[in-house]
Amino acid sequence: MTTLPEPGSSRASRFTLHAFASKWVGERLEAGLVPVLILVAVYMPFAYFVVPETNALHLSLFGINLIGQIMCFALLALALDLVWGYAGILSLGHGVFFGIGGYLMGIYLLNGAYAETHVLPDFMQYMGASDFPAAWKLLSRLDVTIVATIIASALVAGVFGFVTFRSRINGVYLSIITQALTYALMLLLFINDVGLGGNNGMTGFTRIAGFRLASVPTQIGLAVSSCLLLVAAYAGARFLARSSFGRALIAVRDDEPRMRFLGYRTHTVKLIAWCVSAVLAALAGMLYVPQVGIVNPSIVSPQLSVEIAVWVAIGGRGTLIGAIVGAILVNGLKFWLTAQAPAVWPFILAGVTLVIVVYFSNGVWGAVKPAGRQRGDISR
Repeated sequence: MTTLPEPGSSRASRFTLHAFASKWVGERLEAGLVPVLILVAVYMPFAYFVVPETNALHLSLFGINLIGQIMCFALLALALDLVWGYAGILSLGHGVFFGIGGYLMGIYLLNGAYAETHVLPDFMQYMGASDFPAAWKLLSRLDVTIVATIIASALVAGVFGFVTFRSRINGVYLSIITQALTYALMLLLFINDVGLGGNNGMTGFTRIAGFRLASVPTQIGLAVSSCLLLVAAYAGARFLARSSFGRALIAVRDDEPRMRFLGYRTHTVKLIAWCVSAVLAALAGMLYVPQVGIVNPSIVSPQLSVEIAVWVAIGGRGTLIGAIVGAILVNGLKFWLTAQAPAVWPFILAGVTLVIVVYFSNGVWGAVKPAGRQRGDISR
């Protein structure tokens, strides 16, 4: 029988401290995520155009671009947390969906460059092409490209998920399969005959939605769009996780055989979450490519897919907000260390990751999340 600790005991002090941190820190941080992200989106153009360059609060275009990239990575981490934290599906191949969005956006951007210059991309000239591919011209509009990205990522995820979940492939076996497919896709994209730029990938982008890609307003607009899309995705994922579907998803994660015994089609529940996660990852890839100005096979490298899992683990899986926090912390630290300590930054980053994993078993967010809200507990 469990009893409450004596008021004067150290156990009571720890209990009170945890309750205080959970109630007054965790709840406020979680409630403040959306306003903070919106504030960042509003502050970026203000800090560039209004705040003087000599002021410490001024943001350079380079800094804004890094923020936009980090927001894309945070959205990618959120996508993985939806299936890993809530469905128990550890995917080591989410870079595939990130790459689908990136390459389709690259095709769209090359359409704009060709319409402006009427010069074929270098890799097409190298392959002896005489005209821009007719199939690529279907992606000459941004709205069509967005729809195509959503359909393509959902279709690829649906086919893969149906086969694996229907066959009841779970755990480490599923993780290995996703990692192997990611590596196979990366090797395929390295081949020049595939027609996607090979090792060099696609670059030379000039316009997006009619605006010059290299212009300051366009780059700031892309970073702001990344922030706002992350807000929308977090709100949608949070609503989904707290719905009856989210409860069913967690039940499947915790005891799938029992859910099947109760009559639930568990493979369908996992498949829906898997497809939603894939679409979010693809949209992140779409916004990432125009901000870095290139898309090549490294966008689907197994290393990136493993890093996504590290971001989620550091932030705290099964919390949604933890995935965002982890991606922002790790990538922010990574960008800073590559400039300050380029020779040793991998070792520093590995050390920080090891400390967080060892001393914060539930991730950074797990240390301050509200009481009673354990991993995957969406009852409130």
